[in-house]
Amino acid sequence: MSGHDGAGRAKSRGGPSFLGTAPLLVVVALGGCTTVGPDFTRPEVSLTENWGAKGDPRIATQTATDSQWWKAFNDPALNRLVELANQQNLPLQVAGLRIVEARARLGVATGQQFPQVQAAFGNVTAQGLSKNAANVSGLDTHFVNYELGFDAVWELDFWGRYRRGVEAESDNVLASVADYYSALVSLTAEVARTYTVIRTFEVRIGQARENERIQQEGLQIAESRFRNGATSELDVTQATTLLESTRASIPQLLTGLQQARNALSTLLGQPPGMVEELLAGPQEIPQAPALVAVGVPAEILRRRPDIRAAELFAAAQCARIGVAKAELYPSFTLFGTIGLQATSGAGTSFNLGDSLFYSLGPRIRWPFFNYGRIKNTVRVEDARFQQLLVGYRNAVLQAAQEVENSLAGYINAQETVVFEQRAVNAAQRSVELSFVQYREGAVDYQRVLDAQRSLLQQQNNLAQARSSVATSLIALYKALGGGWESRQEQPIVPEPTLDEMKKRTNWGELLSQPSAPETKKSPEPAKH
Repeated sequence: MSGHDGAGRAKSRGGPSFLGTAPLLVVVALGGCTTVGPDFTRPEVSLTENWGAKGDPRIATQTATDSQWWKAFNDPALNRLVELANQQNLPLQVAGLRIVEARARLGVATGQQFPQVQAAFGNVTAQGLSKNAANVSGLDTHFVNYELGFDAVWELDFWGRYRRGVEAESDNVLASVADYYSALVSLTAEVARTYTVIRTFEVRIGQARENERIQQEGLQIAESRFRNGATSELDVTQATTLLESTRASIPQLLTGLQQARNALSTLLGQPPGMVEELLAGPQEIPQAPALVAVGVPAEILRRRPDIRAAELFAAAQCARIGVAKAELYPSFTLFGTIGLQATSGAGTSFNLGDSLFYSLGPRIRWPFFNYGRIKNTVRVEDARFQQLLVGYRNAVLQAAQEVENSLAGYINAQETVVFEQRAVNAAQRSVELSFVQYREGAVDYQRVLDAQRSLLQQQNNLAQARSSVATSLIALYKALGGGWESRQEQPIVPEPTLDEMKKRTNWGELLSQPSAPETKKSPEPAKH
């Protein structure tokens, strides 16, 4: 829409009659600006007033969820791992960089509200005409044309097209922040879960080695009785079979342990084999607190960043309907070109005072013969918006389901631990009694074998039940959306990454540290 063509300049020199009314046109146009398209309203989703576990003495519904829930396990190693993961995890850094990208996109959308074209231009053209060409008699055949000027084009935001674009990108920035927090919630839960898996493997390996010791003792008793003729060789072979089977399980458990440690290394942004020192300390499965605060169902709308992100993405899409609808109406554009032009040659003076040229005025564009293209574009944006509204409702219901499932798993796993502990106590007593009776010849070795197998199985069941309590509680805290608050005042991009980006590009304030203001806001429900 640039206006520096030769014909335009020739006409402008006469002084257009509307020049004095141009400011009035701008004022009238801006004063009449409106915004087309719907305004976003957060969809309503029905939730129960209380969780299904209300009334259980282990669940507190009147207290908000702990923002640093992993510290409830009272495990210094776990606390350190969570801290390092928050600082070093690579996918989390990618989520932080998406915030930076969204900020830049917002800057692009904001700039569209101002004159879309502001360009200085200039050129020098030397021309030579053929003396044998027609109609050149008496003219300069060699001359130089000089031109210097400025172009500006401003499409007025009469229907709110660009304002809706800014609204959409603003919501996208906040949605990217919510996505960052959601990644943080998932990361914290995954670190805690992986740590629990590691401790569970360590406990099971310890139990297997203890059973190996007990079974070795049983084999020695069987061999002694066989040498003395008190029993057959069958007792020895049976004892050897059980012992070697237990020994064979240890390498498998060690493989699982190493794989879990490797997974933890990746979560910490480190190569495999870098977490051994961080795992120093008691090799015990994390113990859940006696009382867990879960709040009420309505709080997940505020606490869960993924729900907040779903809402904000829907709000951004709602604004895009307005962007598309604005194309149905005429657009009003102000354009202008001003500059200096002169030609130098034989017999021609180069007088800059007489070289001014300009061209300006309004322009109206209305693509009313669009064959339904624009209307269908609006329909496309509206259908996408409705999809996101339904997705938001589904996200809320899934969040409630995850909480209820985790609550049921946590409560029932605790019940299982009580029964499994009793079973382990009984199995240990059975092993002791079977050894005594076998030495005295009161029972055969099959009773000893059965008791030892039962002990190992019950110990494994108990370890798994205790692990299930911890992992169910971790899943519950994740479902409640806890853990993102700890990073509100922290940088979203590591300092070395910032330095690397600044060397390539001038980022202005977009990479400011500490975090930009929007990353400090809690994900409250949007108000539109």
